[in-house]
Amino acid sequence: MELLFSVLVNLIYYYSWALIIYILLSWFPNARESAIGEFLARICEPYLEPFRKIIPPLGMIDISPIVAIFVLRFATSGLAELFRWIS
Repeated sequence: MELLFSVLVNLIYYYSWALIIYILLSWFPNARESAIGEFLARICEPYLEPFRKIIPPLGMIDISPIVAIFVLRFATSGLAELFRWIS
């Protein structure tokens, strides 16, 4: 059970970093059209899309990725609490 928890927490950690890198790519022209940008778009956009539908942009600033990252962090905390409860 500990191995499963560790794997899930690490996956969430790396996915959070993938989201951050994907967000930062929007600051550079044509970066999202690169191979890395397209790969990150394939793995990040399906997760970000529901947040973008709920949270409208504030002017030119899209805060939905920040909320999405917070949700991942809360999920990690919830998994930790669940693991402590089960053990």
